[in-house]
Amino acid sequence: MIQFLLNQTLQTEHVLDPNMTVLNYLRGHVHKTGTKEGCASGDCGACTVVVGELETDGDGQDRLRYRSLNSCLTFVASLHGKQLISVEDLKHQGRLHSVQQAMVDCHGSQCGFCTPGFVMSLFALQKNSSGADSHQAHEALAGNLCRCTGYRPILAAAEQACSQRQPDPFDQHEAQTIARLRAIAPQPHLELSDGNKRCLMPYTVADLANLYQQNPDARLLAGGTDLALEVTQLHRQLPVMIYVGNVAELKGIRHFDDRLEIGAATPLSDCHAALAAQYPDFGELLQRFASLQIRNQGTLGGNIGNASPIGDTPPLLIALGAQLILRKGDNRRTLALEDYFIDYRVTARQPGEFIETIVVPKANARQWFRAYKVSKRLDDDISAVCAALRLEINDGRVVDARVAFGGMAAIAKRATACEQALIGATWNSDTLEQACAALGDDFTPLSDFRASKEYRLLTARNLLRKAFIELQTPNIQTRVTAYV
Repeated sequence: MIQFLLNQTLQTEHVLDPNMTVLNYLRGHVHKTGTKEGCASGDCGACTVVVGELETDGDGQDRLRYRSLNSCLTFVASLHGKQLISVEDLKHQGRLHSVQQAMVDCHGSQCGFCTPGFVMSLFALQKNSSGADSHQAHEALAGNLCRCTGYRPILAAAEQACSQRQPDPFDQHEAQTIARLRAIAPQPHLELSDGNKRCLMPYTVADLANLYQQNPDARLLAGGTDLALEVTQLHRQLPVMIYVGNVAELKGIRHFDDRLEIGAATPLSDCHAALAAQYPDFGELLQRFASLQIRNQGTLGGNIGNASPIGDTPPLLIALGAQLILRKGDNRRTLALEDYFIDYRVTARQPGEFIETIVVPKANARQWFRAYKVSKRLDDDISAVCAALRLEINDGRVVDARVAFGGMAAIAKRATACEQALIGATWNSDTLEQACAALGDDFTPLSDFRASKEYRLLTARNLLRKAFIELQTPNIQTRVTAYV
């Protein structure tokens, strides 16, 4: 059984297919058809909804946090203890919400198919901003595609909605909503089933460890932005899932003198501030990671665990020397992230074992870190090549080097021959060219629809040259434009 608020209505679902997405639940189960299916893969934003959940602030008080999500990639089981808001819920007593009125005033709706998704992204933007901010607006709307190319009036609507914000019914009902969500907060032994398929929802990390040992063939569900594609695109059935989003120990970031320890189920949007503070390039790349809807839902542990060769965070984490804490039952082991990946979608994780924590070393003043993502679009796109370099240079000589790439092999991996060409050598253009040549020994890329093998190898070498130029001229601003 799961319970959640559909706007202000308590929904209790005893028997429901756990493979059902929130999009299909809204359209087919409760007949709210304003939310549209455009791609069923999280690329277009037409299905955007907003989820409100309890969050404890610095004073220990509960508050509501609103996140925009792609409902086509969200399994309904993940709604327990939360508030689901769709476009139908914004209009109140016959009066449009201020974000809807802004779309009308600024002529932001054209064919109208994508409009509900834009409205919900604007609603989340308004709730999470204190005023009009062009950068925030672009970030909030980057995951919403308008096929009529009407972005200018939509951005004008964002400016109006955020600069002229007025209290709305959600503000008026905030205390009541918080109280109702407290009453249905996650608890032990939750399960959603239709009699054939099951989704188990552990409450503690110990519960998760026990359940996963008992069900080693279950699929772990965190954000689901990758897993849900098996249902929506490949039309597979997932007999048993274990949802980890209710496990508080797997969320959050702990700061130590020398490292960050990031819970595996921490959403990528929550990782941004801590990683950007240590490594600005990591922060820039995360802002180009898919869309805000995906970053609100996808997790750092999930981006590692799915072992995609074009995942954006593994090359950066490998270059930084990150480690994983893996847990199986009551036993934990620490593994260098670079040793986690074995082959395409094959990892060192044992049956019943899961990623508990990602350990990221803090920045060292003696070291340089650079990261680059090359893709066909600046926003909301998958890498053709992703590169990361951590260098330590002392008196003009390379003392240490860690270089990692994604998109160049079946796994994200270090460029060891390139590193050896750098370590101990003078940091100059001759050394750099030797390192570039060594990349041909490290990688034999494949050609696919994103890029040819020749393009990938040339791009990888050019990214090393780009890093050399930037380190020679620290104030040069080129990194954010690294796309095809």
